Amino acid sequence: MKESKNQIDILLVGTGAVGSYFGGKLAQTTARVSALCRSDFDVVKSKGIKIESYKGDFDFKPAETVNNAQDYTGQPDYIMVCLKALPEVNLAEIIRPVMGADTAIVLVQNGIEIEAGIAKAFPKNEIISAIAFIAVSRIELGVARHTGSGMINLGNYPNGISPKTKKLADLFTEAEVPCKTFENIAASRWRKMIWNASFNPISVLGGGADSKQMVETPESVKLVRDIMNEVAAIAKSTGNEVPEEEIEKAITGNRKMRPFKTSMLVDYEAGRPMEIDAILGNAITIAKKNGIPTPYMESLYSLLKLHEVTQLS
Repeated sequence: MKESKNQIDILLVGTGAVGSYFGGKLAQTTARVSALCRSDFDVVKSKGIKIESYKGDFDFKPAETVNNAQDYTGQPDYIMVCLKALPEVNLAEIIRPVMGADTAIVLVQNGIEIEAGIAKAFPKNEIISAIAFIAVSRIELGVARHTGSGMINLGNYPNGISPKTKKLADLFTEAEVPCKTFENIAASRWRKMIWNASFNPISVLGGGADSKQMVETPESVKLVRDIMNEVAAIAKSTGNEVPEEEIEKAITGNRKMRPFKTSMLVDYEAGRPMEIDAILGNAITIAKKNGIPTPYMESLYSLLKLHEVTQLS
């Protein structure tokens, strides 16, 4: 239970790489951070989580570690979801047992149009959309390796910045996590999408290329830029402009960072489902509705679907 009535209570849902890092950082603040785990429950329950970071290693021992929401005591102020955005994951049913009237749902997930379903399931609760910019991977159960960046953007869905969102941003700042808030979080999602829709699929289809290898040859850079331009065109059709300099910034950023594997590549190599629809499929659907041609994205989508079939067969 809470140590005081003023303490912020956060339930982290998903202790993969991203969840482990941001949950661990928030646990260094005045907040009480617990974790709902799946495959790593036994390890996290007994040993906690170790984050190996280029900024300095740290450990994260959740206040409570549970395997299902029914076992969590009380109702959290925030449920911070760091699960992959996959069609087969029924997030609403996972978190429903601990939802309170004032619980805000924080979706730290990749992709476009990932908030609508959960907003429909909990129409009276705040939905905070969160976009993470971080190079982090889980190298084994209970161990995550952080190699670059580590910032997060927040905003209410569909728009606005509520007091609860500001409070969460303050906690991230207290944890020394760079955090910005946006009135129009959708615009920030589209800017992240130019990176996700290009580098994630290419890393898998390019034979396991890391972040730096994908920007080392003119041919791959051209493909990256072509995909990014398609994403920018879709974004513009929804009223969200992605400036040209954002595309160049994303490409040069990969050149400057330490080489790392994308989250989609990590999932593919581990034999796990990939976020194909969240990262590509949803955007392609919007493009078709708005009459925007996306030949590069559709080719990546088809090939990734084929990869997934052959991988899981």
